[in-house]
Amino acid sequence: MFESLTNRFQALFSRIRSKGIVRKEDLASSLREIRLALLEADVNYHVVKDLLSRVEKRALGAEVLESLTPAQQIVKIVHQELTALMGSTVSKFSLSSPPTVIMVVGLQGSGKTTFCGKLARYLIQKGKNTLLVPADLRRPAAVDQLITIAREAESDVYEEVKAGMRALEVCHSAIKEARKRGSDAVVMDTGGRLHIDMQMMEEWAEMRRKIKPHQILLVVDAMTGQDAVNIAQKFKEYVDYDGIVLTKLDSDTRGGAALSIRAITEKPVKFVSVGEKLDDLEPFYPDRIASRILGMGDVLSLIEKAQQLTDEKKAKEIERKIISREFDLEDFLDQINQVGKLGSLNQVMEMLPGWQKLKGSNMVSLDESRIKVTKAIIQSMTREERRKPSLIEGSRKKRIARGSGTSIVEVNRLLKQFEQVRSMMHHFSRKKGIKRFPFPMP
Repeated sequence: MFESLTNRFQALFSRIRSKGIVRKEDLASSLREIRLALLEADVNYHVVKDLLSRVEKRALGAEVLESLTPAQQIVKIVHQELTALMGSTVSKFSLSSPPTVIMVVGLQGSGKTTFCGKLARYLIQKGKNTLLVPADLRRPAAVDQLITIAREAESDVYEEVKAGMRALEVCHSAIKEARKRGSDAVVMDTGGRLHIDMQMMEEWAEMRRKIKPHQILLVVDAMTGQDAVNIAQKFKEYVDYDGIVLTKLDSDTRGGAALSIRAITEKPVKFVSVGEKLDDLEPFYPDRIASRILGMGDVLSLIEKAQQLTDEKKAKEIERKIISREFDLEDFLDQINQVGKLGSLNQVMEMLPGWQKLKGSNMVSLDESRIKVTKAIIQSMTREERRKPSLIEGSRKKRIARGSGTSIVEVNRLLKQFEQVRSMMHHFSRKKGIKRFPFPMP
């Protein structure tokens, strides 16, 4: 996420920090670099101009020039201005009187249908009964796609869609059904087009008038950069909406849409989609996104995600096993799987402060394949072997190596690493107490 932009900012701030005193010439040079970095990230030109004007005004004041830590002050100013650009505070997504009707609009290919499933999953995790409604009756198999996604999200879905029905009719019937079921939310996946046209806008405008949804969310593809901003502006002109959803933000290394869209449309970004899984949906926190862009990480989001996945009872049992030296390979595998639920290793590490700089220095290399090898070796063991690794000798190692498609050398390496990790965890628990996060890694 924002990799190229983050790298540019990291290099710039590193040079500023190397200077004991920051002069006006240094500020001017830094602002030029920031301008280039943002324009290359496909941020709207007028947005860049306004942003730098505010940064320059503050940076040329006594706040920086007379500061004992001018570099830190510049970073602080840029962070604050980026945050303000994206909305300053999180725009909370809340439900009104049940059922809250949420209409989801957007072009085909933007990830609209998948987002509906993610939103349903998000609401269900918060204890809200949700009914998904397949109102995209033009795209082939769109109804079947949403039904499949609904099952994966463990959400209710309106399946009484018959041939010849109009989208309006489907939505009205679904809302009636939601009232009968006592649903908290109704999420309607509406039809889209490959490009903006008046017929599509008129259809959505009619649905807005007759259904009177409580909220309308516009889904745009963050990878399209300024096109996403232009699409959002067009939708605002014809079909007003309440909030924006940025999809595929995990693939967008430029970040122009995220930085421009609020300033241009004056509409808040409600959610960002950061992966393909249904759990990969996050509220949009402007300050946290600004921190990621500047290479400061996003530890709060990482901790929140970990807390959602942590079973307190299970965590206490793991703590007891570590202290009593009963922590075994079965527990080790479970902890690896827990880390996997947070996302890929790169996604997790990118949330840690300074990771981008460390990554660029080639001091650390994350090899996802090593995790797969570790899991394959442990999964090739019997339950007894996982619980008593001391049993694994000779012929057992050969069998495990064959079963996992590895070698005896790799099996030996894993067993050695596991013993080192177990000893370290036991020692740490006795000296300083156990920290529940992060999970132990291979």
